[in-house]
Amino acid sequence: MISFTTADLNAWIAAFFYPLARILALLVVAPPFNNVAINVRVRLLTGLAIALAIAPALPPLPAIEPSSGRGLLILAQQMLIGFAMGFVVRLVFSAIDMAGVMIGMQMGLGFATLYDPEDRSQTPVLSEFLGLVALLVFVTMNGHLLMIATLTQSFSLLPIGAPLPASASWRNVAGAGAIIFTSGLALSLPIVLALLITNVALGVLTRAAPQLNLFAVGFPLTLTLGFVMLILAIGHLSGPLQQLFEHGLQSMLGYFVPAGTGGG
Repeated sequence: MISFTTADLNAWIAAFFYPLARILALLVVAPPFNNVAINVRVRLLTGLAIALAIAPALPPLPAIEPSSGRGLLILAQQMLIGFAMGFVVRLVFSAIDMAGVMIGMQMGLGFATLYDPEDRSQTPVLSEFLGLVALLVFVTMNGHLLMIATLTQSFSLLPIGAPLPASASWRNVAGAGAIIFTSGLALSLPIVLALLITNVALGVLTRAAPQLNLFAVGFPLTLTLGFVMLILAIGHLSGPLQQLFEHGLQSMLGYFVPAGTGGG
């Protein structure tokens, strides 16, 4: 006859439930799993499958009853770590959205918006286009699988039941928001620079020939030049995007500092 105690049952629940909390927290935040087109049930089944696959290989868990106060605290810690890791990946895609906003404003397409069901707001069309291109590149380079592999590795570097990472870790994660502006500007700089030179040339031309209608000539010219530059640049985006995604995947764990240490 097979028999087991309450302690055995709690250990089995903890061995599966704690990793599941970190996994689901990441899937809620990190692309492409956070897309609203992915059904909640599919997301939940994905998290359950990942937890079942990695649970046997995890380091030994502390013997803590899941329903106790400390057990609930550990559960909250796992969710916080998962959210932070997914947040870092989301910042990378936000940088690409920022590049689309900058290009669209210089082209004169800042008014052309589209409803984004993911953000539940109006988003510039170019941001949506570049976001789809980036998502295709991310999936093509197996970024979603690399993200799951990094998540699995996090259970060794940030074990369940260990103290939360040092405060410097959370400052690093908060400071990672700068990647939105630096990387967004770097991605959009060639097109923005070309359009800026065009606008300066149009300004000089308008001063030389005041009778020239700037709005009748400038808007079609900048719009056409912007699309031409975008067509020329789209074939060379895979390299910078891959480097950006690799940085984001490394930052999922790179920003965390072990508890009891200082610095970033």
